[in-house]
Amino acid sequence: MTAAAALACGCAVSHKTVVKPGNAPEKLLTATKDELISRYNQQAQSITSLNATVAMKLTAGSAYSGVIEQYHEIKGFILAAKPADIFVIGQAPVVSKDIFTMVSDGDTFHIFIPSKNEFIEGPDNLERQASKPIENLRPQHLVDALLWEPFAGGAPVLYEEASEGANRYYVLTAIREEPGQSATKTSALGSSNWEISRKIWFDRTNLQIARVENFASGGKVASDVHYSNWLATPEPSNSAGGTATTALAGNGMYPHEISISRPGDDYQLQLEIKKLTINEPIAADRFVLKQPPGTRLVHPDEDAKEPQKP
Repeated sequence: MTAAAALACGCAVSHKTVVKPGNAPEKLLTATKDELISRYNQQAQSITSLNATVAMKLTAGSAYSGVIEQYHEIKGFILAAKPADIFVIGQAPVVSKDIFTMVSDGDTFHIFIPSKNEFIEGPDNLERQASKPIENLRPQHLVDALLWEPFAGGAPVLYEEASEGANRYYVLTAIREEPGQSATKTSALGSSNWEISRKIWFDRTNLQIARVENFASGGKVASDVHYSNWLATPEPSNSAGGTATTALAGNGMYPHEISISRPGDDYQLQLEIKKLTINEPIAADRFVLKQPPGTRLVHPDEDAKEPQKP
């Protein structure tokens, strides 16, 4: 009755529409160049070894064929220790059958592929586009992504702000003199004989490292690694049998999702860390892989020297 009377007398009835506020943008943190260099160096210096169980997803370009492409995801076990030692096992899902075993000491890599009965051996600095990119997936690539090197003291570093879409970053760019250039020439005022060595991207919402780009000579991207899901990382058990949970020299965190892109090697690798222990002693013999009897020895560096067949 009241509503009818209101309409009859021409009285206006007001309605309020409540608009829910959108998600407020995350607050951006600030840091100076020196603070970011210190943060990166602390993180790099605080991790000397790691023992990880991971899920690995590997994709590559059209040239890719071999022992991994049939699996959507494989299980992996990684041991790595500075300066450059690494041991990796890749297993098929469900049946836990070894697909490959890889080791590297920073100078030479070895890869055993049971299904091919092949034992591959070559120098870590081998630059070659293999017809079977399993040979491109070398263990040293994982060392570079998992164990970082700090900035050298006094090395030139540039500092800038950057954005990609709605994301905001700080970027540190390390530069180096071009190969073959003398220190006198490259240090001269106004010299242009410099090239980019690497770029470190910091997410400004938390100042965690979000991305590391490494560059080969001539400005080519050697690797582009993205880091996310930073979680607190316990150190190995102490002598009393408990677990050491004190913060590391860095910030006590380590990324548990790592995406590695190697454009020149024609593959991308995603790592999801399921279990991780850092800074535990690892015996040197854990990084030794001997050729199994009866396997075929392959030297991709020697193959690369052979003339191409017409």
